[in-house]
Amino acid sequence: MTYSIAILGASGYTGAELIRLIAVHSSLKITALGAFSKAGQSVAQVFPHLRHLDLPTLLQIDQIDFANIDLCFCALPHKTSQSVIAALPPDLKVVDLSADFRLRDPDDYEKWYGNKHSALTQQAEAVYGLTEFYRDDIKTARLVAGTGCNAATGQYMLRPLIAAGVIDLDNIILDLKCAVSGAGRSLKENLLHAELSEGYHAYATGSTHRHLGEFDQEFSQIAGRPVQVQFTPHLIPANRGILGTGYLRGDAAQIHDTLSQAYANEPFVDVLPLGQTPSTRHVRGSNFCHIGVVADRQPDRALVVAALDNLTKGSSGQALQNANLMLNIEETEGLMMAPLFP
Repeated sequence: MTYSIAILGASGYTGAELIRLIAVHSSLKITALGAFSKAGQSVAQVFPHLRHLDLPTLLQIDQIDFANIDLCFCALPHKTSQSVIAALPPDLKVVDLSADFRLRDPDDYEKWYGNKHSALTQQAEAVYGLTEFYRDDIKTARLVAGTGCNAATGQYMLRPLIAAGVIDLDNIILDLKCAVSGAGRSLKENLLHAELSEGYHAYATGSTHRHLGEFDQEFSQIAGRPVQVQFTPHLIPANRGILGTGYLRGDAAQIHDTLSQAYANEPFVDVLPLGQTPSTRHVRGSNFCHIGVVADRQPDRALVVAALDNLTKGSSGQALQNANLMLNIEETEGLMMAPLFP
């Protein structure tokens, strides 16, 4: 069976990544593409690397007929998805890639994003989209809220360890290096080549990064008590990838064994042999996440390092993985491509 798909926000990085992935999917056909400023243009005009594909012209969202659409991906900016998704047909399956439906508590959303939520009915029904941990809920969901790419990286490292009680919950430090595509495609002075290249810097330091809301929500739920990690993201002059390092108090061998068991049957999460660490170059352009564990020189301390592609496993690949489950398609369909190397 072939399902008809719409992508809203198709002119951004995550929209382009969705098109790239769905183009080789055996059961999905892109029927409609929505955009704002680039409406009326062809995909070849917006993304020349996709010019070989037979795709519909980009339309304004209100020009799209959703009557025969089976599932819609919303790759729209934060704060935009709320009104758009609220106006979609109520029986249409939706995978949202923005931050608008990730936080369950409306007060938490207002705290981290600075405005009241305007689609509370949809927020209440949204299922958090970290596939490996919400698989059963995603299968029956109408609306799935994709995670933040930083939030996904940190959770792959820590969720099994918090659940198993093998680390000190009050001594968790997360240090993430993030590629520039995570900031989106819109023009920003600080993302110009001359401003960004030949250096990297910390940003959203202290308690300001919005993905802390996801960490607080998910880690506290697992532990059954408040858990607040110390988290600093750094912007690096690379196009794709996130490399996360967790500084933890716990036994490295036990941590490694816990992660290995947790992901033993997961097709996209690989735990490396104890003592090895991953690289973003080994997951680029793929839906894989690699995790390594190293013992620190100080007893009872360990490092956990994770690498994933922020546009694929951290966003569009995760979205497609969730869509497969929602449509009762093999979860790995369209996602088993090997990473690009070199």
